[in-house]
Amino acid sequence: MRLIKVFDTTLRDGEQSPGATMNVEEKLQIARQLARLKVDVIEAGFPITSIGDFEAVKRISEELDTVTVAGLARARVEDIDRVAEAIRNAKRGRIHIVIATSDIHLKFKLKMTREEVLETAVKSVRHARQYTDDVEFSAEDATRSDWDFLCRVTEEVIKAGATTVNIPDTVGYTVPLEYSELIEYLMNKVPNIDKCVVSVHCHNDLGLAVANSLAAIYKGAGQVECTINGIGERAGNASLEEIVMALKTRPKLFMADTGIVTTEIYKTSRKVSQITGMKVQPNKAIVGDNAFAHESGIHQDGFLKERSTYEILKPEEVGIPGSKLILGKHSGRHAFKDRLKQLGYTLTEDEVNHAFEKFKALSDQKKHVFDEDIEALITEEMSKTDDIYRLVYLKVTSGTEDAPLAKISISKRGEELKTEGAGDGPVDATYNAIAELTKTKSQLLKYEVKGITGGTDALGEVVVTLEEDGRTVRGSGSDTDIIVASAKAYINAINKLEGKNRIIKQGV
Repeated sequence: MRLIKVFDTTLRDGEQSPGATMNVEEKLQIARQLARLKVDVIEAGFPITSIGDFEAVKRISEELDTVTVAGLARARVEDIDRVAEAIRNAKRGRIHIVIATSDIHLKFKLKMTREEVLETAVKSVRHARQYTDDVEFSAEDATRSDWDFLCRVTEEVIKAGATTVNIPDTVGYTVPLEYSELIEYLMNKVPNIDKCVVSVHCHNDLGLAVANSLAAIYKGAGQVECTINGIGERAGNASLEEIVMALKTRPKLFMADTGIVTTEIYKTSRKVSQITGMKVQPNKAIVGDNAFAHESGIHQDGFLKERSTYEILKPEEVGIPGSKLILGKHSGRHAFKDRLKQLGYTLTEDEVNHAFEKFKALSDQKKHVFDEDIEALITEEMSKTDDIYRLVYLKVTSGTEDAPLAKISISKRGEELKTEGAGDGPVDATYNAIAELTKTKSQLLKYEVKGITGGTDALGEVVVTLEEDGRTVRGSGSDTDIIVASAKAYINAINKLEGKNRIIKQGV
């Protein structure tokens, strides 16, 4: 089993994402977490570009002694000297040199010939070796370079002292088959390739960064350059967590692994997201909110019987407490019963069936059904065991120019009663109509409203307190429509009063 080095460039290439700029203290926080994650190399910045980047590389390289800390330099003496100064007190420091090798970059950006690029690359590596034995060379835009020229540059920089040679897919142009062939070509054509570690650095412009990185590892690459959450220039870099867990999940295929402490992955992802302000998309592999969430009834049923039917790795492996069965419109009865059991409810089969019908109706109204929503439904359902009155229909009109009017229909032991009621507001109109139909003599002592869950589609709960002949009861109701919830709560309280009246009449 080969051990692949993980080169994390979240603090350098990742920071180049628009809006992801970090100060020195923020970089230190992430670097400490990356050390706990046990990456092999942290590229902490590009020292010559700013005082902040210089300080970040300097302070991180001085503080962390369990990880190699690298600084980026163009193939220029002043860049290399600046990195050398930043890592001077590092226990494990690396100078990372980059120059483009593709004809596109040579012609339009560098204005140099191939021979001039080769000479500059070699001189730069030799200059860097004066400061450290750990020098990495990157052939920028390698995947659009002439393969034989790339082989020649690779051979010469290794002779000059480069211990790692990086073959970047700088613009995310290549595809897995082509990239694997390029790596294999280099392995076979460069005579001294065994004297260095071959590294890969893939961008995600075509959504292939992780796939390309894995293809290169399969063909012998020994280091992978990546970022937490895949952040980086344009569409981002290869995602560290995806590469690491792909190797962990398919060991027999790749015959390779990393030294990453995988249980620190989720914590690291959250920290990077928090500090950079770049949110992780819900469907992001490994660390997204939906990565271990199941809503489909078929999937939930299979998962509850055997989790491996729909999960190829355990969430605990990456530091996530557990899988989630998301209850929604696609959920099945099996998952609903399981959630009721988790919430501590023991219901008969008929009660479960009736509660499930109410749940499905609610899930058609709102995107997310939370545990609090389910508890409210169950509480409301359990309080209806001996109801006299049930709400059948309610329509309320109200506005700045219209007087509130409630049209309501309720069932009394199977008999449907209808009326209209006016009031000072929509709730008052509804309560006046209910009072007329039920002939209640109770007084409304208290009316409370609260949102059970967040969002504009939240399930609202209403609790009312009624008093009649010295007896006080509390009624509750919930619905996404607060007026309907109010009606349910009032009717629930009236039913309780009727129950108390029956008990008194029976002399109990």
